[in-house]
Amino acid sequence: MSVAFVKEPNEDQVEVLPDRDLGTDPNIVTPRGLGLIRAEIETLETRRNAAQRDDDKVSLASINRDLRYWQARQKTAEVVDAGSETPDTVQFGTRIVIERDNGRQQTFMIVGIDEADPATGSISYLSPLARNLIGKEVGDMVRAGASDAEIVSISRN
Repeated sequence: MSVAFVKEPNEDQVEVLPDRDLGTDPNIVTPRGLGLIRAEIETLETRRNAAQRDDDKVSLASINRDLRYWQARQKTAEVVDAGSETPDTVQFGTRIVIERDNGRQQTFMIVGIDEADPATGSISYLSPLARNLIGKEVGDMVRAGASDAEIVSISRN
């Protein structure tokens, strides 16, 4: 039977994986974000070496796709160092504390797309909340989800 009629790939057939979408927005990163990208590349290169050693073509295809993505992200990275001065307004790289109507405070840091981790308070500069915060000052009210919140502090990391 021809291999064209078999659904399972044999060891010589590896599906070509499409490249990951790089998006069209500027790839703005903090110095920490650039370090995370470099660490990811290093990890993937180690995994690629192991997959090559094990002749694991399926894993190799996935690793190579991810490696191309992270190498492109590193190449297009625009590092923005927030500096050491305490800013008057919310900007990329600043840490912001907001207080909600019920008194609950939350802390956010505005970072690049790949560095964002909302569970830890790091939000992408493209997120709706970051867009509402950028350019605001302490005491300003901003829309934060379903309610408004007051900016109570702005600082550098």
